[in-house]
Amino acid sequence: MYLKRIFFVLRSGVSRRATQSTAQATSELPAAGPGRGAAEAVRSPVPAVDFGNTQEAYRSRYSWELARSLLVLRLCASPALLARHEQLLHLTRRLLGQRLFDRLMKMTFYGQFVAGEDQESIRPLIQHNRAFGVGSILDYSVEEDLTPEEAERKEMESCTSAVERDSRGTSKREKQFQAHRAFGDRRGGVVSARTYFYASEAKCDSHMETFLRCIEASGGASEDGFSAIKLSALGRPQFLLQFSDVLTKWRRFFHQMAAEQGKAGLAAVDTKLEVAALQESVVKMGIASRTEIENWFTAETLGVSGTLDLLDWDSLIDSKTELSKHLVVPNMQTGQLEPLLSQFTKEEELQMTRMLQRMDVLAKKASEAGVRLMVDAEQTYFQPAISRLTLEMQRRFNVEKPLIFNTYQCYLKDAYDNVTLDVELARREGWCFGAKLVRGAYMAQERARALEIGYEDPINPTYEATNTMYHRCLNYVLEELKHARAAVMVASHNEDTVRFTLRSPSRFRLASLKAWWPPAASGCPKDRAASEGRVRGWRMEELGLHPADRQVYFGQLLGMCDQISFPLGQAGFPVYKYVPYGPVMLVLPYLSRRALENSGVMKGAQRERQLLWQELKRRLRTGSLCHRPA
Repeated sequence: MYLKRIFFVLRSGVSRRATQSTAQATSELPAAGPGRGAAEAVRSPVPAVDFGNTQEAYRSRYSWELARSLLVLRLCASPALLARHEQLLHLTRRLLGQRLFDRLMKMTFYGQFVAGEDQESIRPLIQHNRAFGVGSILDYSVEEDLTPEEAERKEMESCTSAVERDSRGTSKREKQFQAHRAFGDRRGGVVSARTYFYASEAKCDSHMETFLRCIEASGGASEDGFSAIKLSALGRPQFLLQFSDVLTKWRRFFHQMAAEQGKAGLAAVDTKLEVAALQESVVKMGIASRTEIENWFTAETLGVSGTLDLLDWDSLIDSKTELSKHLVVPNMQTGQLEPLLSQFTKEEELQMTRMLQRMDVLAKKASEAGVRLMVDAEQTYFQPAISRLTLEMQRRFNVEKPLIFNTYQCYLKDAYDNVTLDVELARREGWCFGAKLVRGAYMAQERARALEIGYEDPINPTYEATNTMYHRCLNYVLEELKHARAAVMVASHNEDTVRFTLRSPSRFRLASLKAWWPPAASGCPKDRAASEGRVRGWRMEELGLHPADRQVYFGQLLGMCDQISFPLGQAGFPVYKYVPYGPVMLVLPYLSRRALENSGVMKGAQRERQLLWQELKRRLRTGSLCHRPA
């Protein structure tokens, strides 16, 4: 059974790691909860951060860099230019020749968003940013320059199993977890996320080697580095689709049973099934005999409470139980019981095993190098499998400190349930929770796919709903940091989200209101801190979280939102830039799509352009255009 193979490969070595000394972890991370008190008594207050002081925000930048940023951000907000950018790039290259074209790109778009061509050439930028308190997350951003037809063909071949091909396209997977030709090119409608297409096992090994080099470089650049990986780069995506289908159906079966017991509508983490009633339902469905069912629900596996929650339910497909051979669920359309698992050929099982082994190699390398490894989120039809595999790696490698970080896309309707369930699992099993919170990169694609294929849109209905979800998830994780050796990366270009992290929710709302409320109408002057951008880290201070604890990290893309990154870094907060690199012509496909897909973001970067222009005028007025960063 392939699920047993998954858990065996992922969990091998758990006992060895769990028995290691925790002395190193104790020295690296602060004690949780009350144990912090003595240290906090002698520490300085959480520092204030000023996002409106352009002199400090751009202290690390030459004036020509500010001018380039102003120009590039303005051009990226022009719909007319973006609509013809490929033709313009091609024409410019023909007129200038390759050498001059490369230099022009490095002076403009490439130089704004890409650090350099290789790890040696990007070292000065990494060291420069580090001197101003900003770390780096390296990303080798070379993409295959495939035509849409080539991408579609590769996707359809790699997402369809041999059994499905032999049965002429018939698949028992739900529509969401099947490959669809209209969405075979996964690059469309994606914001700031690189896309991998499966070519061969050798190509996956090559991707793994690239990730290993990034981990090595991150470990050499700082003592607290990060590196990011994508699981779709490490193996055949068919496996991710099939595993996601299994996990989703299994959870849906749980919620169906909860509805039968009158417990629909509760938060996922609070929903509990009565085991006796569940046993009766399973017997009536004919899934297994009463004796077999009683062996599943024992005190050893579920405790003695007489209830079973979603985490207990998920554990039933673990290799520790005999339930896997009975993994069937009722099809709500036909009323028939259907097996959860599809058959794998010998070659497909080997491909799956190699994917898990590559994950293991990367996690071990990150552990040896002292680098935190972030597993990037991907499309919702891959994500259940990605999250579950990441969770298994966290069980192994987050015993002493949060080394493996899962990514939660807060534009998803179920983001809060996913966060709270994983935090609760970490509490129960005693490992360290690690999370990166993002809004999400696949909104347009996800919505179009759901509408076209005919399943529920997984995305929150509005931007405001996504903001609310992000802040809700973030606040929950921040509260958890008070009690546990956990960590979170706040990956956002939204200044309000950074303010939310630093301020208490009530003060955040008050400052936001004062910042927008017309003074004449209220008869009261605006709050000076809110209008000028100065934020004191009250929220973190209330929770006993100090920048020196290195539990709350911040992240932005290279070339964007320096007015957030550098003030945070100079105030002592752990902040990182996501740093793409690679040869000019090989990175251009990535840059081209990012320019198009980020056009909406660029249009909203008006405040950033205003601050850049404000600082250039200040330097001109004060005779400091020749400013040298120091």
